[in-house]
Amino acid sequence: MPMPARRQAAEIPFGGTPSETLPVPPFPVETPCFVILEDAVLHNLRQTAKGAGGIERLMPHVKTHRAPWLIEAMVAEGVRAFKTATAAEVEIAAAAGAPYVVWAYPTVNAMAIARVVRVACAHPNVRIDALVDSVEGLRAWQTELSVASAPNLRLRLDLDPGLGRTGVAIGPGAYDLALAMQDAGLFGGWHAYDGHIQNPDRQVRIQLVSELADRLRGFLATARDRGLEGDLIAAGSYSFDLWPSELVRWVSPGSWTYSSSQHDVDLADVGWRIGGYVLATVLSVREGTATLDAGSKAISPDIPLTDRFRGPGPIRLMKEEHVVITTDRLKIGQQVPLIPRHGCTAAYLYNRALVRLRDGRWEYRAQLGASRSGYAPEERLG
Repeated sequence: MPMPARRQAAEIPFGGTPSETLPVPPFPVETPCFVILEDAVLHNLRQTAKGAGGIERLMPHVKTHRAPWLIEAMVAEGVRAFKTATAAEVEIAAAAGAPYVVWAYPTVNAMAIARVVRVACAHPNVRIDALVDSVEGLRAWQTELSVASAPNLRLRLDLDPGLGRTGVAIGPGAYDLALAMQDAGLFGGWHAYDGHIQNPDRQVRIQLVSELADRLRGFLATARDRGLEGDLIAAGSYSFDLWPSELVRWVSPGSWTYSSSQHDVDLADVGWRIGGYVLATVLSVREGTATLDAGSKAISPDIPLTDRFRGPGPIRLMKEEHVVITTDRLKIGQQVPLIPRHGCTAAYLYNRALVRLRDGRWEYRAQLGASRSGYAPEERLG
């Protein structure tokens, strides 16, 4: 239920974004708590759509927030395509009304594949694509689809543009796998994630994307000559506004949703606002330090210790449930916002968030959190 504000929320200023303030709820909140500002998220969506060349070109990444209500809000704003990282995210995106869902995670795991096929069968009006980067992956999908018909499901060939994580090298070998996918009646296009392009200098990024675009342009021209017709999904947060629309049909940034202490500096020209952060309580103070209740289980544990958030002072020490920062400005009992360096992995730690709605009210809303099973009931095995 919405929570009426008893008084105006306090506004906490932060360095790095001189004009920005972040609200602290004006009522008791159990911390650590993930907070979302709906107006900032919608602002970020519109700025991202503008940079991408139109909302019809956006394929936002669900892993950033894993929140069904945000998928619904984006659909209402005109978003038609979503990228996901897990089978559970495919489920919530389809159930939330996404017309088109891409599972951007090439796998050979039969159980996960079967789960996504079930989603496709349960939502026949939703287009679902999944990535493949090996013959073994193609065979795994063929095996499952041989016993479960899902005409709305297609496969995309994952290309490795230089990240070195998944994908087939951009070259002759990719054509053979794509032709095998086409012979199976499953080829749906191409995917290339350029997550290695993260230079804060925009001109450097422009040059790197331009060089990669030239390679892909030649590659896709040859693919068409060989009878492989399919569009291309590319880009991430650092390049979504740099790829030419005649080459890339869909761009898929994710971190725009909440921005972060990294992106609001590196990508300041995009105009994103902080839309999500962790609220923490000061538990103890000493001369020159304060201890807060937001340890490694509360915020961005995948980031090097001293860079995990921007807050009232530099990080000095962090354990599971506590963080010690250098500051003389805080008092015991005070609640303060901490801006994660990696918003995706901070939001992932919470199965609900406190949302400040556009009308100023506050409301707790569910999200998937760290679950990979989603909202499925218990299952007995054996």
